[in-house]
Amino acid sequence: MYTTVIASAESRAVGGTAVARRQLKHLLSQSERDGITIQVIPFAIGAYPGSGQTFLYIHGPVLRLDTVSLDQSHGPALVDAEAELDTYRNLLHRMESVALPPEKTRDFIHDLATEL
Repeated sequence: MYTTVIASAESRAVGGTAVARRQLKHLLSQSERDGITIQVIPFAIGAYPGSGQTFLYIHGPVLRLDTVSLDQSHGPALVDAEAELDTYRNLLHRMESVALPPEKTRDFIHDLATEL
């Protein structure tokens, strides 16, 4: 299974500067692992597909077993109907299209950690 993390770039240091710097360095180290891709959508992009919505797309070698987990106030909601999965696959592809490529994402995260 491969993991892709796409996140909008946060500019606030929750927990303090030292904590934020450690979190950013952890992301950098994880981005070097096989099977993990981290991409950032900078604030400069503005509104983008999927902004304001948190979801986890879980996939593997058997397409029909894919599942989306949606954050809800009462707990996660799982989506596995093919039509709905197609919607989330398309949304994920559109998010990837506006995100920084992985190498530029690492540069972005490094610069952000250095500026703290």
